[in-house]
Amino acid sequence: MGRIISISNQKGGVGKTTTAINLSSCIAEMGKKVLVIDSDPQGNTSSGFGIFKSDIKKTLYDLMSGDEEPSEVIMNVENIDNLFIIPTDINLSGAEIELINVDGREFILREIVSKIKEDFDFIIIDCPPALNLLTINALVASNAVIVPLQCEYYALEGLAQLMYTIDLVKKKLNTELVVEGVVFTMFDSRTNLSAQVVEEVKKYLDKDIYKSIIPRNVRLSEAPSHGLPINLYDSKSKGAEAYRLLAEEVIFKKN
Repeated sequence: MGRIISISNQKGGVGKTTTAINLSSCIAEMGKKVLVIDSDPQGNTSSGFGIFKSDIKKTLYDLMSGDEEPSEVIMNVENIDNLFIIPTDINLSGAEIELINVDGREFILREIVSKIKEDFDFIIIDCPPALNLLTINALVASNAVIVPLQCEYYALEGLAQLMYTIDLVKKKLNTELVVEGVVFTMFDSRTNLSAQVVEEVKKYLDKDIYKSIIPRNVRLSEAPSHGLPINLYDSKSKGAEAYRLLAEEVIFKKN
Protein backbone atom coordinates (compact mmCIF):
# COMPACT_ATOMS: atom_id res chain seq x y z
CA MET A 1 0.00 0.00 0.00
CA GLY A 2 1.30 3.46 -0.92
CA ARG A 3 2.19 6.10 1.63
CA ILE A 4 -0.13 9.07 1.35
CA ILE A 5 1.49 12.39 2.29
CA SER A 6 -0.09 15.84 2.38
CA ILE A 7 2.14 18.88 1.85
CA SER A 8 0.41 21.48 3.98
CA ASN A 9 0.82 24.97 5.40
CA GLN A 10 -1.99 27.51 5.35
CA LYS A 11 0.56 30.31 5.04
CA GLY A 12 1.16 31.12 1.36
CA GLY A 13 4.56 31.55 -0.23
CA VAL A 14 6.41 29.02 1.91
CA GLY A 15 7.45 26.64 -0.88
CA LYS A 16 4.55 24.21 -0.48
CA THR A 17 3.83 23.68 -4.17
CA THR A 18 7.55 23.80 -5.02
CA THR A 19 8.06 21.01 -2.51
CA ALA A 20 5.14 18.95 -3.83
CA ILE A 21 6.45 19.18 -7.40
CA ASN A 22 10.12 18.57 -6.76
CA LEU A 23 9.83 16.02 -3.96
CA SER A 24 7.45 13.85 -6.01
CA SER A 25 9.66 14.14 -9.10
CA CYS A 26 12.79 13.18 -7.17
CA ILE A 27 11.03 10.22 -5.53
CA ALA A 28 9.92 9.04 -8.99
CA GLU A 29 13.48 9.50 -10.25
CA MET A 30 14.54 7.01 -7.58
CA GLY A 31 12.31 4.34 -9.07
CA LYS A 32 9.18 4.72 -6.95
CA LYS A 33 5.75 4.99 -8.57
CA VAL A 34 4.26 8.33 -7.51
CA LEU A 35 0.88 9.99 -7.90
CA VAL A 36 0.54 13.73 -7.27
CA ILE A 37 -2.91 15.08 -6.39
CA ASP A 38 -3.23 18.82 -7.02
CA SER A 39 -5.89 19.92 -4.52
CA ASP A 40 -5.13 23.64 -4.76
CA PRO A 41 -7.64 25.39 -7.10
CA GLN A 42 -4.85 27.66 -8.33
CA GLY A 43 -3.52 24.62 -10.21
CA ASN A 44 0.12 25.60 -9.79
CA THR A 45 1.28 22.04 -9.24
CA SER A 46 -0.36 21.01 -12.51
CA SER A 47 1.24 23.87 -14.47
CA GLY A 48 4.56 23.26 -12.69
CA PHE A 49 4.68 19.90 -14.46
CA GLY A 50 3.94 21.54 -17.81
CA ILE A 51 0.25 20.61 -17.73
CA PHE A 52 -1.87 23.55 -18.84
CA LYS A 53 -5.60 24.16 -19.22
CA SER A 54 -5.65 23.02 -22.81
CA ASP A 55 -4.13 19.66 -21.77
CA ILE A 56 -6.65 18.95 -19.04
CA LYS A 57 -9.92 17.17 -19.83
CA LYS A 58 -10.92 15.93 -16.37
CA THR A 59 -9.81 17.18 -12.95
CA LEU A 60 -10.00 16.53 -9.21
CA TYR A 61 -13.25 18.50 -9.25
CA ASP A 62 -14.84 15.85 -11.48
CA LEU A 63 -13.71 13.15 -9.05
CA MET A 64 -14.98 14.95 -5.95
CA SER A 65 -18.27 15.67 -7.68
CA GLY A 66 -18.67 11.96 -8.31
CA ASP A 67 -18.80 12.42 -12.08
CA GLU A 68 -15.66 10.43 -12.95
CA GLU A 69 -13.53 7.51 -11.77
CA PRO A 70 -9.80 7.99 -11.02
CA SER A 71 -8.74 6.04 -14.11
CA GLU A 72 -10.42 8.71 -16.27
CA VAL A 73 -8.61 11.58 -14.57
CA ILE A 74 -5.06 10.39 -13.83
CA MET A 75 -2.52 11.72 -16.34
CA ASN A 76 1.08 10.75 -17.08
CA VAL A 77 3.62 13.48 -16.41
CA GLU A 78 5.63 13.82 -19.60
CA ASN A 79 9.37 13.10 -19.54
CA ILE A 80 9.24 11.55 -16.05
CA ASP A 81 8.89 7.80 -15.67
CA ASN A 82 6.79 6.58 -12.72
CA LEU A 83 5.12 9.96 -12.16
CA PHE A 84 1.38 10.58 -12.55
CA ILE A 85 -0.95 13.43 -11.60
CA ILE A 86 -4.58 14.18 -10.85
CA PRO A 87 -4.69 17.78 -12.11
CA THR A 88 -6.97 20.58 -11.04
CA ASP A 89 -8.22 23.98 -12.11
CA ILE A 90 -10.20 26.89 -10.71
CA ASN A 91 -13.46 24.88 -10.80
CA LEU A 92 -12.28 23.12 -7.64
CA SER A 93 -12.82 26.35 -5.69
CA GLY A 94 -16.57 25.77 -6.03
CA ALA A 95 -16.38 22.31 -4.50
CA GLU A 96 -16.54 23.59 -0.93
CA ILE A 97 -19.83 25.36 -1.52
CA GLU A 98 -21.32 22.45 -3.45
CA LEU A 99 -20.31 19.92 -0.79
CA ILE A 100 -21.32 21.94 2.26
CA ASN A 101 -24.50 19.91 2.88
CA VAL A 102 -23.16 16.53 1.74
CA ASP A 103 -22.93 13.87 4.44
CA GLY A 104 -19.38 12.63 4.97
CA ARG A 105 -17.95 15.53 2.96
CA GLU A 106 -14.63 15.30 4.86
CA PHE A 107 -14.12 11.74 3.57
CA ILE A 108 -14.64 12.26 -0.17
CA LEU A 109 -10.94 12.36 -1.10
CA ARG A 110 -10.18 9.40 1.17
CA GLU A 111 -12.74 7.30 -0.72
CA ILE A 112 -11.18 8.34 -4.04
CA VAL A 113 -7.67 7.53 -2.82
CA SER A 114 -8.78 4.16 -1.39
CA LYS A 115 -9.53 2.99 -4.94
CA ILE A 116 -5.99 3.65 -6.18
CA LYS A 117 -3.60 3.58 -3.20
CA GLU A 118 -2.50 0.00 -3.96
CA ASP A 119 -1.27 1.14 -7.39
CA PHE A 120 1.36 3.61 -6.13
CA ASP A 121 4.32 3.66 -3.76
CA PHE A 122 3.63 7.29 -2.83
CA ILE A 123 0.66 9.60 -3.19
CA ILE A 124 1.61 13.26 -2.63
CA ILE A 125 -1.23 15.75 -2.07
CA ASP A 126 -0.55 19.46 -2.55
CA CYS A 127 -2.97 21.30 -0.24
CA PRO A 128 -4.32 24.83 -0.76
CA PRO A 129 -2.87 27.62 1.42
CA ALA A 130 -5.89 27.58 3.74
CA LEU A 131 -7.41 25.42 6.46
CA ASN A 132 -10.57 24.72 4.47
CA LEU A 133 -12.62 21.68 3.43
CA LEU A 134 -10.14 20.77 0.68
CA THR A 135 -7.28 20.72 3.19
CA ILE A 136 -9.37 18.70 5.68
CA ASN A 137 -10.12 16.20 2.89
CA ALA A 138 -6.41 15.88 2.15
CA LEU A 139 -5.52 15.35 5.82
CA VAL A 140 -8.26 12.76 6.27
CA ALA A 141 -7.00 10.88 3.20
CA SER A 142 -3.35 10.92 4.32
CA ASN A 143 -1.09 8.86 6.55
CA ALA A 144 1.27 11.78 7.11
CA VAL A 145 1.85 15.50 6.70
CA ILE A 146 5.00 17.33 5.64
CA VAL A 147 5.04 20.99 6.64
CA PRO A 148 7.24 23.34 4.56
CA LEU A 149 8.48 26.26 6.66
CA GLN A 150 10.09 29.34 5.15
CA CYS A 151 13.29 30.60 6.79
CA GLU A 152 12.00 34.07 7.60
CA TYR A 153 11.01 36.15 10.62
CA TYR A 154 7.34 35.14 10.55
CA ALA A 155 8.06 31.46 10.01
CA LEU A 156 6.03 30.31 12.99
CA GLU A 157 3.06 32.53 12.23
CA GLY A 158 -0.01 30.35 11.85
CA LEU A 159 1.93 27.16 12.54
CA ALA A 160 0.22 26.63 15.90
CA GLN A 161 -3.18 26.79 14.18
CA LEU A 162 -2.06 24.25 11.55
CA MET A 163 -0.81 21.86 14.25
CA TYR A 164 -4.07 22.29 16.15
CA THR A 165 -6.05 21.45 13.00
CA ILE A 166 -3.90 18.38 12.33
CA ASP A 167 -4.38 17.20 15.93
CA LEU A 168 -8.14 17.76 15.62
CA VAL A 169 -8.30 15.76 12.39
CA LYS A 170 -6.32 12.98 14.06
CA LYS A 171 -8.67 12.85 17.06
CA LYS A 172 -11.95 13.15 15.18
CA LEU A 173 -11.45 11.87 11.63
CA ASN A 174 -8.15 10.06 10.99
CA THR A 175 -6.34 8.38 13.88
CA GLU A 176 -3.46 7.29 11.59
CA LEU A 177 -2.38 10.84 10.73
CA VAL A 178 1.08 11.95 11.86
CA VAL A 179 3.23 15.00 11.21
CA GLU A 180 6.07 13.27 9.42
CA GLY A 181 8.31 16.31 9.55
CA VAL A 182 9.01 19.97 8.96
CA VAL A 183 11.19 20.96 6.00
CA PHE A 184 12.88 24.35 5.90
CA THR A 185 12.65 26.17 2.58
CA MET A 186 14.17 29.31 1.03
CA PHE A 187 17.24 29.08 3.24
CA ASP A 188 19.73 31.87 2.50
CA SER A 189 23.18 30.97 3.78
CA ARG A 190 24.31 34.59 3.30
CA THR A 191 22.10 35.85 6.10
CA ASN A 192 22.16 35.26 9.83
CA LEU A 193 18.36 35.35 9.90
CA SER A 194 17.88 32.02 8.10
CA ALA A 195 20.20 30.22 10.51
CA GLN A 196 18.51 31.90 13.49
CA VAL A 197 15.05 30.82 12.30
CA VAL A 198 16.20 27.22 11.93
CA GLU A 199 17.66 27.20 15.43
CA GLU A 200 14.59 28.83 16.98
CA VAL A 201 12.21 26.39 15.34
CA LYS A 202 14.33 23.40 16.36
CA LYS A 203 14.31 24.71 19.91
CA TYR A 204 10.58 25.31 20.23
CA LEU A 205 8.87 22.94 17.80
CA ASP A 206 8.19 19.51 19.21
CA LYS A 207 8.16 17.84 15.79
CA ASP A 208 10.64 15.97 13.62
CA ILE A 209 12.68 18.22 11.34
CA TYR A 210 14.23 17.00 8.11
CA LYS A 211 17.99 17.30 7.85
CA SER A 212 17.66 18.40 4.22
CA ILE A 213 17.20 22.17 3.97
CA ILE A 214 15.98 23.69 0.70
CA PRO A 215 18.07 26.72 -0.31
CA ARG A 216 16.91 29.93 -1.91
CA ASN A 217 17.99 29.13 -5.45
CA VAL A 218 17.48 31.02 -8.72
CA ARG A 219 17.19 27.85 -10.80
CA LEU A 220 14.56 26.52 -8.41
CA SER A 221 12.55 29.73 -8.91
CA GLU A 222 12.87 29.55 -12.70
CA ALA A 223 11.84 25.92 -13.13
CA PRO A 224 8.02 26.33 -12.80
CA SER A 225 7.87 28.87 -15.64
CA HIS A 226 9.36 26.18 -17.88
CA GLY A 227 6.88 23.55 -16.67
CA LEU A 228 9.67 21.37 -15.31
CA PRO A 229 10.67 20.06 -11.88
CA ILE A 230 14.15 21.10 -10.80
CA ASN A 231 15.74 17.69 -11.41
CA LEU A 232 14.89 18.06 -15.11
CA TYR A 233 15.36 21.81 -15.45
CA ASP A 234 18.82 21.90 -13.86
CA SER A 235 19.83 18.50 -12.54
CA LYS A 236 23.10 19.75 -11.03
CA SER A 237 21.73 22.81 -9.24
CA LYS A 238 21.75 23.19 -5.48
CA GLY A 239 17.95 23.04 -5.51
CA ALA A 240 17.94 19.67 -7.30
CA GLU A 241 20.55 18.32 -4.91
CA ALA A 242 18.51 19.44 -1.88
CA TYR A 243 15.28 17.87 -3.11
CA ARG A 244 17.03 14.60 -3.93
CA LEU A 245 18.34 14.48 -0.37
CA LEU A 246 14.85 15.23 0.95
CA ALA A 247 13.41 12.47 -1.26
CA GLU A 248 15.88 10.00 0.24
CA GLU A 249 14.84 11.02 3.74
CA VAL A 250 11.15 10.64 2.90
CA ILE A 251 11.60 7.25 1.21
CA PHE A 252 13.58 5.79 4.10
CA LYS A 253 11.63 7.51 6.88
CA LYS A 254 10.70 5.12 9.68
CA ASN A 255 7.25 5.91 11.02
